[in-house]
Amino acid sequence: MRQRKIKNIDEKLLAYGPLLAEAAEENRGRWREVFGAEGGRLYMEIGCGKGQFITRCAARDPEGHYVAVEGLKSAIIRGLEKAEKAELTNVRFIADYVDDLTTFVADGELDGVFLNFSDPWPKARHAKRRLTAGKRLLDYAAAIRSGGFLRFKTDNDGLFEYTLEEIEAHAAEAGFRVTTMTRDLHSSPYAGLDPTTEYEDKFTAAGKTINYVELVRE
Repeated sequence: MRQRKIKNIDEKLLAYGPLLAEAAEENRGRWREVFGAEGGRLYMEIGCGKGQFITRCAARDPEGHYVAVEGLKSAIIRGLEKAEKAELTNVRFIADYVDDLTTFVADGELDGVFLNFSDPWPKARHAKRRLTAGKRLLDYAAAIRSGGFLRFKTDNDGLFEYTLEEIEAHAAEAGFRVTTMTRDLHSSPYAGLDPTTEYEDKFTAAGKTINYVELVRE
């Protein structure tokens, strides 16, 4: 769905203070310090949209630290609104697109990465832009510690099949193994494992099944 343009959006984003991580690349390797913690679990959602998923994660896991990335400013500001309203202190937002994850995080810095309802980029010539392309899987693997995970949800069957092919081609090199895979998440034992997204609620209400795969870093 196309987002309506918001006037003076950059100023409005800055008004959220520490919830917005400016110059996020400077936090590479020190995200836990940003949260005022020496340790603790650190997770990242790439493509957080309006922030329902990440703010619910942060609310139910106050000991965890959550970083949400979204390049569409008119969407991420809604996530900031939710975080401020809920008085969350364990979530930060990056208003940017991710091309190379190593720009923002150091090797092994993350405990988990969430990819929820990513843009399918359906044209073949745009395959490298997909967030589950082989090069990106290798980037996630580098950023995730041993024992950490990558979780991917999508309503798009074509993107899911592509993702499974990329996993098969690159999992060994990345050090990933598949622990969970289902083409109907909400009828599986894994329903409720994580909060839902806005898109997920919409598609599920319309009767669309949700594809899901989890990879664990060896």
